[in-house]
Amino acid sequence: MNFKAAGIFNRCITLEMENEYAFRMPESYKVLLNGKEVTSTDENVVTLGGLIPDTEYTIAVCCGGETTTQVLRTKAETYLISVKDTGAKGDGVTNDTTKLQAAISACPAGGTVYVPAGTYLTGPLFLKSEITLWLEKDAILLGDPERTNYPILPGVIHDPEDFSKEYSLASWEGNPLSAFASLITGIGVSDVDIIGEGVLDGNAGASDWWVDVRKKRIAWRPRTLFLNHCTNVRVQGIKIQNSPSWTIHPYYCDHLKFLDIRIWNPENSPNTDGMDPESCSDVEIIGVKISVGDDCIALKSGKLYMGREHYKPSEHITIRNCMLERGHGSVTIGSEAAGGIRDIRVEKCIFSGTDRGLRIKTRRGRGDRNVLDDICFESLIMKDVHMPVTVNMFYFCDPDGHTDYVQNQEPQEASEKTPRIKSLTVRNVQCDGVSASFVCVYALPEMPMERLTLENIKVSFLPEAERKSEVPIMMDHFPEMSGRSFYIRNLRELNVKNVTISGSADTAPTLMGVDVKNIEGLIYG
Repeated sequence: MNFKAAGIFNRCITLEMENEYAFRMPESYKVLLNGKEVTSTDENVVTLGGLIPDTEYTIAVCCGGETTTQVLRTKAETYLISVKDTGAKGDGVTNDTTKLQAAISACPAGGTVYVPAGTYLTGPLFLKSEITLWLEKDAILLGDPERTNYPILPGVIHDPEDFSKEYSLASWEGNPLSAFASLITGIGVSDVDIIGEGVLDGNAGASDWWVDVRKKRIAWRPRTLFLNHCTNVRVQGIKIQNSPSWTIHPYYCDHLKFLDIRIWNPENSPNTDGMDPESCSDVEIIGVKISVGDDCIALKSGKLYMGREHYKPSEHITIRNCMLERGHGSVTIGSEAAGGIRDIRVEKCIFSGTDRGLRIKTRRGRGDRNVLDDICFESLIMKDVHMPVTVNMFYFCDPDGHTDYVQNQEPQEASEKTPRIKSLTVRNVQCDGVSASFVCVYALPEMPMERLTLENIKVSFLPEAERKSEVPIMMDHFPEMSGRSFYIRNLRELNVKNVTISGSADTAPTLMGVDVKNIEGLIYG
């Protein structure tokens, strides 16, 4: 079986198996390091740790009687500094913030900040360029529960000689608003690795971060990992949990990799999305497991102000071999997408137990740069996902979300505030345990969605007695559904090929305002 190095670090290497299976294989395989077996797994992504920097290793993968071998060399390292050397206690009681920050600040370029096993109570830590932050197994960075110990990042700062020039230091739900610094914060850094088997614990349950969440108290809630205008950052292996709000929030970043990490937040924790790349390009999310209280992965590019004044689309994003569980949506696009989102590939993933699988949401007022295009979901397994595909252009977020301007279902005049959805493709997908609906699309009558392609899909609904009656899309006056196959309104071109529906309450699609219908091999059974 062929494999490739998804990421080579100074003390670990992440491998990705090259096969047709989503997330895991039907049988386990063995991984040998210099001839010695080090692990056995059925998951397509695996990490080998405990390696020595700048060292050559022979790696073999054995599966089904076949063995594939590669020789790989770990990344070099200049120096190693332990946080114990700068005075960190790691006893879970002493506040270690300044000691941990000293190790980061003192680390020379190309060096590694080593966090050995222990629980380190800490406030926000700020990264610097050209370092590795290594969290050993059983090392926990535990967030300080006292919000007044968190620095505040202003939403924008200005050039003192030209006030029109501004830099966004912080963000809240698509606008440049002041927010607390995050447990790990990177501002304008480059060439940073965060690796290991340790834990970033936002410790939100021990604080009041999840209480009265719609009220700004001093500043908006922090993330657990916030990267702002960063380049070439890789996060590998660690577990991130109990986040005060969005867990990982890359903001105006380029060239990012997230490999073989685990994200967990309680089911009832508010706004605790797993990952929210916002106005980012060239992002790889590979082998990640997410189980959270909101959307697992949400791709964004800001609200109208950011789309106009700091225009940067989210683009060239790959999500592959991931397990996305629980949550409101497995992969969500929007609603804050005023800068546009394009060239998105979601491949070989398992969506399990989420409310929605693919979830697109936008609304009038996001702007004409809010163009969602070239989005492809393929080779997926959706298990017990209530509503696998939803597209909503009447999303009722924001203070004006329930106004007539946003919710009126009659055609309005298209303007500079009107969003667009162009091309969406879903193919080679198995959906089992569907409840409310398979596909629910409601686009704007004045700006219909351009193209929806559904190919090679098998859908099975839960028995009627086990199905929930739910509202698939969050807009005013939309009915609950149960067992509905297709509900599509305002679409220019629908392409359906080789789609099998079993156990639905209906026996034909509901299509309204669909201009072109290319339907071949749609079978109800």
